[in-house]
Amino acid sequence: MFQPLKGLRVVDLSQVLAGPYATYLLALMGAEVLKIEKPGEGDWTRVGGGVPELAKRKLGLAYLVQGGNKKSVTIDLKTPEGLEVAKKLISTADIFIENFKPGVAERLGLGFDVVKALAPKVVYCSISAFGQSGPFSGRPAYDHVIQGMCGIMMTTGQPGSGPNKVGSPYVDYATGMNAALAVVSGVLESQRTGDAVQVDVSMLDTSLMLMASLMSTHLTTGWVPQQSGNEAWSQSPSSGAFETADGVLMLAANNEPQFQRMCHAIGAPDILQDPRWGTPEDRSQNAADLREKLNSIFLTRPALEWEALLADVTVPAGRIRGLEEILHEDQIAARGLMSTLEIEGIDHPVHVPSLSFVANGTATTASRVPSELGADTDVVLGALGYDKGAIESLRNAGKI
Repeated sequence: MFQPLKGLRVVDLSQVLAGPYATYLLALMGAEVLKIEKPGEGDWTRVGGGVPELAKRKLGLAYLVQGGNKKSVTIDLKTPEGLEVAKKLISTADIFIENFKPGVAERLGLGFDVVKALAPKVVYCSISAFGQSGPFSGRPAYDHVIQGMCGIMMTTGQPGSGPNKVGSPYVDYATGMNAALAVVSGVLESQRTGDAVQVDVSMLDTSLMLMASLMSTHLTTGWVPQQSGNEAWSQSPSSGAFETADGVLMLAANNEPQFQRMCHAIGAPDILQDPRWGTPEDRSQNAADLREKLNSIFLTRPALEWEALLADVTVPAGRIRGLEEILHEDQIAARGLMSTLEIEGIDHPVHVPSLSFVANGTATTASRVPSELGADTDVVLGALGYDKGAIESLRNAGKI
């Protein structure tokens, strides 16, 4: 198994999606992740989801998606006793992660300076909507709010259709991946310098970095992106969406070799002899005529046939699929993108994501079923030196 973070301990105070997804990636890479949760409640995602029998056990499907390989420790951070327990745990940690609104960690008594004093080489990661600095920093937000603010909704959809949200909480997941990158980088920096590292990960920053080329072009030239529907950003007349006999084909014949190979593959070498389309400049000036010609050709055969034919000549093309289709392709199984967990009391497997990249030719999957709320509290606190009586006393008082 690919376990580059084995031996590192993470104290995880994050909730819901971006932070927990980041720590899930760290856990898959071998880190010991101690998920700190409020007694009796736990992460907000423990309830709800599409499997009622799991939600009743506070193992909601949204929690299971990114709860594997973690340990659940219940601590009430708003009590002096709970805070003391948390600080003892933090003193043993290599990584500390929180996704409170800026300033909340400090008010809880777990700001960077406090945590650094407890663990001098810690990597302290804060995940928030807008970051720890700037005029927006104190504001809360969720994925769809950030989508609305970052500009992506003004580029999505058909021209004139109004702002359109991306149909997935992609900002949350991208922020989680960004945070995992920040933490791993911080670990290397801490090992290099021997000092603590503070990393500040923002949902807005992440969403904008997903549009890096658009930002650079706008700031450099003044160009403002517009809604372009299913057309390619290249604006090439031989790229974008094409109707076929039974679906839509996304095509990217952007450069000259691709264009020439495409014309031969689709049985239209005459396009290359037509003076209207002899050069990229000619094709740009006569784009409407070329699109009409290509449309008439692609309508003659099914999308999957075109996809396979163009793949044979290394021209990028793919039939538009729904999630229910792509997940059943052999490609997904070959990559090990998803794995299954067997949850006691549930008569069907739960499908969860693997690590977001393949290492040494193998997908890294969850090997430990997500913990029920507080299931690991006794063992973790026992290792800190708390005896059974002390643990029971804290539990009876609602501190853990």
